[in-house]
Parts: sequence; C-alpha cells; structure tokens
Amino acid sequence: MSSTLRRRFIAPAAAIGALSLVLAGCAAAETDPGAGGDADCAAYEAYGTFEGESVELYATIIDTEADALVESMADFEACTGITVEYNGTQEAETQINVRAAAGDAPDLMIIPQPGLLQRLIADGYVVAAPEAVEANVDEFWSESWKGYGTVDGEFYAAPLLASVKGYIWYSPADFEENGYEIPTTYQGLLDLSEQMTERNDGPYRPWCVGFGSGDATGWVGTDWVEDLVLRTAGPEAYDQWVAGELKFDSPEITEAFDLVGEVLLNDQFVNGGFGGVQSIVTTTFQDGGLSILDGTCSLHHQASFYEAQWGEGVTVAPDGDVWAFITPPIAEGDPNAVTGGGEFVAAFNDNEATAALQAYLSSDTFANERVSRGGVISANKGLDPSLAGSDLARQSVEILQGDDTIFRFDASDLMPAAVGTSSFWTGMVDWVNGTPTSDVLKAIDATFPQ
Repeated sequence: MSSTLRRRFIAPAAAIGALSLVLAGCAAAETDPGAGGDADCAAYEAYGTFEGESVELYATIIDTEADALVESMADFEACTGITVEYNGTQEAETQINVRAAAGDAPDLMIIPQPGLLQRLIADGYVVAAPEAVEANVDEFWSESWKGYGTVDGEFYAAPLLASVKGYIWYSPADFEENGYEIPTTYQGLLDLSEQMTERNDGPYRPWCVGFGSGDATGWVGTDWVEDLVLRTAGPEAYDQWVAGELKFDSPEITEAFDLVGEVLLNDQFVNGGFGGVQSIVTTTFQDGGLSILDGTCSLHHQASFYEAQWGEGVTVAPDGDVWAFITPPIAEGDPNAVTGGGEFVAAFNDNEATAALQAYLSSDTFANERVSRGGVISANKGLDPSLAGSDLARQSVEILQGDDTIFRFDASDLMPAAVGTSSFWTGMVDWVNGTPTSDVLKAIDATFPQ
C-alpha cells in the first residue's frame, strides 16, 4: 500500500464495511473564519493578513479526520482573513496528476507518499518552499524528515503528521501471568518466542500475523523486513537499498529476511488462532492481532495505527488489555531505530496566501492544534506530547522526538512503484508460501527500474 496515512484510514473502513461508501466519497469543506473568533492572534501575526483571499488545500484525508484538520485551521483563518477551502478525497493521489496536467492544480496538497511528491516535483508542478517553511522545518523537524521533502538540494515540502511502525503488541496480563519480560534485543525476542512455545496446544502459537489486504496483500511483511534492515544494516544501507544501490539479494538484505523468517517461517511460532505459516496470507491484517484477545497468541507486529483495530471496550495502556513495545535492537545499546510514515505539504504556486498557510502547517502551533484534537501524532519537536490522545500516541510522539532516534520512512513507500507497491508485496506472499529466499530476492531485484 502506497501510504501509511491511507493504511490508517482504510483499516477501520475495511473492518466496518458500512463505512466504505463514505470513505470512497469526497469531502469538501470551506471553513468558517468566524469559528476562531476568540483566537489569540498574537501567534498568527507573522503570517500577515489577507482579507477576502482563499486557499485550496487538497488531500486524501476525509471524514472525521478531515473535520479535525479543518478545525485546527480555524484560528489561522480568523486571524489572517484567509478562507481555507479544504477538498478531501481518497482519489486525490490519482486526480492530482490529471489536475496538474490540465493546469488546475490546487494551491496546496497534503501528499501521503514521498514518491508521488518527487514525481510532481520532477514534472515541474511543485514550487520550492518559502523561507518561513524551511525555517520551521529546520527548527522543529529532524534532518531525515527534511530530506524526504528535498530534491536535488532544493527543499519543497514540509512534513505534516506521522505514524510509528514496528510496534509489537501484547497482553500485559498474559505477560504477568506467565512471567514474561519485555525483551531488550532481537535475540531476546526470539528466545521469548521459543519460551512461549511451551504453551503450543491446539490453536495457540506465540505469534499471530495477517498479510491479507486485497490488492495490497503482503505489505505487512515488508514492514517486518524494513524494521530488520534498519536495525541490522543501519540507516546508510537502508537509504542505499531504497535507492536501488543495495540489491535485495545482497548479504545485508538477505540477513534481514533470514531474521524475519525465524519468526514468520516457523510453524512453532505462527500463526496463533489461524493455522500454520501459509495462513498468514489468508488472514487479513485487520484480524491479524486479534488472537491476543482470546489468548491464542501472545505477540503481534504492527504499526501504531493498529490501536484503532482492537475495538470498543479494549483498553490500550501499559496496564490495560493490550499494550505494545517497539521491535528491540539487535544488540544492547544500539540506537533507537524506527520506521514510519507521514505526509508532506506541497505548494503549486507561490502566492503569498498559499505561502502563509504552508508556513502555518509546518509550525509547532499547527502541530499542537491538530494533535490536541486526537487520532494523529506528529514528529514536530515543538509538539507537547501530553496533548496526544492516548498513552500509545504519547509514547509514539516521544519516540519520534527523541534526539537519539534514527527514523526512516517506510521503504516500500519510497521505492519505485514497480517494486515498493508491487514485487516487494507479492514477493513477501511467495516467501511465506514456500518460495526460497534467494529466488524471492532475485525476482524483486529484476523488477527494479534501471
């Protein structure tokens, strides 16, 4: 799947079929500048005043998330006089190509995929970010985040929101009852998994996994591999892999697959509540972790957005029904390394009102306004983590803001589509269905554009 943001929205939609029509629709909203009538405008003076002007903000964000986004711009509108014409549709990622080619590009777009951003820049549609946006990014975001909005040394687009991948979900009560400890290394995680096999009886296995995701089946496996590449080979090798300079059948990537395979290809470790290894492909990612709730598995690898999958009445907290820890490092003392996703705000013109809204969306003021309304997090270092809507969200913000955190964007979202949203996904399916690792890796390499 091409974007973490889209995963975050499709997940509940797939689980609640009745929402699918809503999610397929288009949400256009023109906010009411008067809604921020009580705003303290001191924080907005730097943006200037633009009475009577409007800016179109185009995005894939719809439904309640769009409402929260619009609300978070109300004070900006009231203080600057700009009317934000928000236009949200899940077709935005494809329609932007049509609109831009027809000379009908929006003023701004929230782009949930760095590959799409880079293509729009290469086609000459996106303008360089104004100084105020770059200054905000330099102050509030890490160098790696800025890099994803930069092409050939020119900075174009600031990050907006974010998600953290590589969480391992578990039941605190299960751990306490069985005397399990949170592992501090990846080998410790494998040792814990082996310890858990003492309970293998009937449907129980230590891990539960689901790759199923329609046309995108397999992306869950790519997240596993990306976590291990970053931890074993390091960020520089990760970047080379994304760029196609380090092949899939290199020793570095093969080692990552082998470590993932110690879990996913082990019939004694998977697939709790569902069956053997091959049930991974037929189990949807939405259902993949739910076996923790009935005790037929103990561990599930999935991103922070999985918090929304547990359902009503399930408490997500360190002392709740479920909680999560980040996939541990290879060795004690290794730097914190996480993968994740996010979006970027790109401008299609250099109008002053457009630049003002773009600057606001890159600021700490916006990050605090939006995150305080729930459902999302940001890697903006000016964000107060206490404003996040849950314990897991607060933990995720602190991870992203950590000075020693090594962050890398989801590799499959960065790779060319022929690989990142095609052969890498299908390769993971072939792999858990029995195709040898070397054959899978060579097949993926053969699809990488030259």
